[in-house]
Amino acid sequence: MTAMAQRTWVAVCPVESVPRGDGVAALLDNGEQVAIFRTESDEFHGLSNMDPFSGAAVLSRGIVGDADGVAVVASPVYKQRFELSTGACLDDENVRVRTYPVRIAGGVVHVGSP
Repeated sequence: MTAMAQRTWVAVCPVESVPRGDGVAALLDNGEQVAIFRTESDEFHGLSNMDPFSGAAVLSRGIVGDADGVAVVASPVYKQRFELSTGACLDDENVRVRTYPVRIAGGVVHVGSP
């Protein structure tokens, strides 16, 4: 049995910097851009900020909403919808964006290594 690598957490912003029903972008130390989303029900999610259809780092500017009870973000470029919990594209089953674990500690949003 191999030992699992320990997850590292990076503090990215205060909770109040992420409005309900919206997203913000964060730059990790390794240069990766993560889009942090906060749903209206106060759940936090992390996705890659890169829109796989346009190649632009814009998902954090997308429209956060609901598709048949599933929390999603619609890309501001071509409007494809990505499930916040899995990164799966609802409009093209062959596409997904990377997800990142997110936790709240001491009023601060932290993004975890995969």
